[in-house]
Amino acid sequence: MARLPRRQRVAAYAVILREDEILLSRLAPRVSREELWTLPGGGLDHGEDPHDAVVREIHEETGLDATVSETARLYSAHMPGAWRDGVQVDAHALRIVYEGWVRPDAPQPRVVEVDGSTVEAAWIPIADVLSGARPVVPMVVEALADHQTFKLQRVAAYALIRRPGDVLLTRISALGAHAGQWTLPGGGIAHGEAPADAVAREVKEECGLDCVVGGVVAVHDHHFSGTAPSGRFEDYHGVHLIYAASVDPTAVPEVIEQGGTTDAAAWISVADIESGAVPVLDVVRHAVSGQ
Repeated sequence: MARLPRRQRVAAYAVILREDEILLSRLAPRVSREELWTLPGGGLDHGEDPHDAVVREIHEETGLDATVSETARLYSAHMPGAWRDGVQVDAHALRIVYEGWVRPDAPQPRVVEVDGSTVEAAWIPIADVLSGARPVVPMVVEALADHQTFKLQRVAAYALIRRPGDVLLTRISALGAHAGQWTLPGGGIAHGEAPADAVAREVKEECGLDCVVGGVVAVHDHHFSGTAPSGRFEDYHGVHLIYAASVDPTAVPEVIEQGGTTDAAAWISVADIESGAVPVLDVVRHAVSGQ
């Protein structure tokens, strides 16, 4: 028997998760007669960097602008006797699989490329992929099994600012985790920044107020998995240093930083916090109950 012609292909793909869903592309009928879904991605052009290729392919197949990780996993599949474009070949596929993410406010996916290898893009429940309810190429299941959620530990500094009966709080915007809930003014500590200085900076940015920062009155931490403001799905551990601080009690707070994770600042009554009338994060209850 004559040896089949060899065909080797290098392609780049991305695992893009959103809560309990994964972004997938459905192969065109000319590629698969039956319904079959795959990771967004595709073959590298000659001389093209794999990182650039996967970003390009994601946009062509889903219409979305993605960010992808610097590292990737490599999968190798040898398929002697496979059919490619009507010809039987000895195929070897090298697949570079990155982690990817898109912004939470990204539009619904849609195919941009005309006459490409995919005809549909959609967010698919991971449960449907794993149960077999949604038919996928083996690479999808393999990549999901190997995928490790990005771990992030973040140390942040917050201010507990009181006036009789009230606490100064900020509301989380649609760009942040737990959108619509209220929290203490504060945020991440910049590299090399003193935590107390971070508190004063954040109160100014989020409330428009100058504050006097005192000592640490409590330490709180929170561990959860969810979508970060960047759109990346993370295993997140937040460590929160809570400082006592003071401002002019007659001052009216106003958010200065625009387009961030805070969309409102206000004096909130302790009674509304304790009754649950105002939705707050656990760090607020922790801080208020400790005083």
